[in-house]
Amino acid sequence: MSEELKKEEIVSTEEVQAVIPTVDETAPVVETVAEAVEIPEITENPEIPVVPEIPVVPEAKEEAAEEVVKPAEIVAEKTPVKPAKTTPKQDFDWDAYEKGETYGDVSKEKLIETYDQSLNKINDREVVIGTVTSLNKREVVINIGYKSDGVVSMTEFRYNPDLKVGDEVEVYIESQEDKKGQLILSHKKARATRSWDRVNTALENNEIVKGYVKCRTKGGMIVDIFGIEAFLPGSQIDVKPIRDYDIFVDKTMEFKVVKINQEFKNVVVSHKALIEAELEQQKKDIIAKLEKGQVLEGVVKNITTYGVFIDLGGVDGLIHITDLSWGRVSHPEEVVKLDEKINVVILDFDDEKKRIALGLKQLTPHPWDALDENLKVGDIVKGKVVVMADYGAFIEIAPGVEGLIHVSEMSWTQHLRSAQDFMKVGDEVEAIILTLDRDERKMSLGIKQLKSDPWEDIEAKFALGSKHTAKVRNFTNFGVFVEIEEGVEGLIHISDLSWTKKIKHPSEFTSIGSEIEVQVLEIDKENRRLSLGHKQLEENPWDVFETLFTVGSIHEGTIIDLLDKGAVISLPYGVEGFATPKHLVKEDGSQAQLDEKLDFKVIEFNKDSKRIILSHSRIFEDEQRAEAKKDKEANADIAAPEKKANKKAKKDKEEIQQQPAMEKTTLGDISELAELKEKMEGNKE
Repeated sequence: MSEELKKEEIVSTEEVQAVIPTVDETAPVVETVAEAVEIPEITENPEIPVVPEIPVVPEAKEEAAEEVVKPAEIVAEKTPVKPAKTTPKQDFDWDAYEKGETYGDVSKEKLIETYDQSLNKINDREVVIGTVTSLNKREVVINIGYKSDGVVSMTEFRYNPDLKVGDEVEVYIESQEDKKGQLILSHKKARATRSWDRVNTALENNEIVKGYVKCRTKGGMIVDIFGIEAFLPGSQIDVKPIRDYDIFVDKTMEFKVVKINQEFKNVVVSHKALIEAELEQQKKDIIAKLEKGQVLEGVVKNITTYGVFIDLGGVDGLIHITDLSWGRVSHPEEVVKLDEKINVVILDFDDEKKRIALGLKQLTPHPWDALDENLKVGDIVKGKVVVMADYGAFIEIAPGVEGLIHVSEMSWTQHLRSAQDFMKVGDEVEAIILTLDRDERKMSLGIKQLKSDPWEDIEAKFALGSKHTAKVRNFTNFGVFVEIEEGVEGLIHISDLSWTKKIKHPSEFTSIGSEIEVQVLEIDKENRRLSLGHKQLEENPWDVFETLFTVGSIHEGTIIDLLDKGAVISLPYGVEGFATPKHLVKEDGSQAQLDEKLDFKVIEFNKDSKRIILSHSRIFEDEQRAEAKKDKEANADIAAPEKKANKKAKKDKEEIQQQPAMEKTTLGDISELAELKEKMEGNKE
């Protein structure tokens, strides 16, 4: 390097030393060039570059001088520099600088201090305001006034698609420097730090806030508001029912905070609330112009099982399912479809409740008005079963014209059954018109009238005393209803089921659906009643029982049932008797038990009421009475002579007492008394 300077002879050694600053031996050792050139360039004349001071260690003085010769040559070529004497710690002199002179270490420290003062003082884990300096699809560069800018992911600004350069945003300082010396910032954490206060303020001040719809959830959407996940109910998305929630995902919308749960930190927002106020005014204006009978065009907004909601341009009306068609409608989807434009007529409206009743079928003439004028009662018509009920079936004989067949008009039988037993929906039936009211638009039909009435010749077909096979239809506590043929039913009273058995309920004797032999006992054609009997098919066994079970006769019986009031005893020939508890006491004093066989005495027999009263205890009681009677008679025969003598003595004594008191006792009287005494003693013996 020195040889080149000698050959070219451009500058002298003194001039080079004037350009290269004197090395300060007390200056700190610098390991990198980046630390050496940390001070920014300060120059007023861009054409005159300033060579920064490069501190070096004392052993490297000559090498450093050689390295900076070339920049000095460049400076000398452009502008001659006047040599100046420098001292080790010389204050920076602007006048000297303007003249091309260098600065000392003291000037460098002041420049560093001035540079540090131009930077913001920041601390980790605090929220500051930064300015967006640049952005792309992935990152946002933010300047917070620090020596370096921070980079934040663009995903943290999804809620704000309008972000642009120059916008001020809040950022959270996670670290001033990472391993690479990079400033670490987070916009999401900054929002979360202050979000709760901002959300509460938005609720109190009724503010409109922006939120980012993150995803769909059950019943609504999840919205990012100030970094907080808020819930947007499906009913609060729009005034119209939303069928596809997914179209709102990844969109930024305006919301109002409507509810906050301070305990669980839950936030509920609404987009519908922003447009409701405008719609309310719009509804008032529309309702004010409505008139009954007015025909409007609307769009099918929603379909339910009970009707259809129509959007009339800001206000909704309801078409009830019964006002969709003159005919029978099972579901509104049979008539209209979603988003379909239809004309409707206003039937009624309520200004206060803002309810509007609409009609669709009223736009067409009523089918009853087009009904054949020649149709009259007694005519036979054909139709289709459209609705079934327990009480009957509705038959559509023309579009929108229906008649009712009551279940009682489906069969001549008086035993009413469900209408489903005769027909079902969709069946084609033929019926006769029973009543017809064109004003009320009502019609009743019948199908049993197409057949002959079985009760017209009932007396000939089912004469008194005739025997028939019937089918059990129903039970009651007092008897059994049976059907001899379709339309002809009769009653078997419970007392006419059996001659001998005591039946508490008909179900003990027969079952529903089974066949039973009956005999006609009585006919009431006017009231359509038959009295039937089953036991009458056999002879009355009580005529024979009257001769067998006479009062006092003894028969063997078995106790088949024990009751509170006594016991039922089964006797021979299938007949039953009854005994009270006191008549069930055995000779040893114990009580008779169930299924025990004993002898019973008939103490009462009633043929009319078919009752036999029995007693077991009466058997040995009667025997005891007979033995006691015999003993009594024997004792009476032994005591007869003694009683006769005593009677005579008593009589004689009475005669003596009746003699006059004045009579005196004689020796003869004494002798008679002695004889009497002897007789009495003899009789006693």
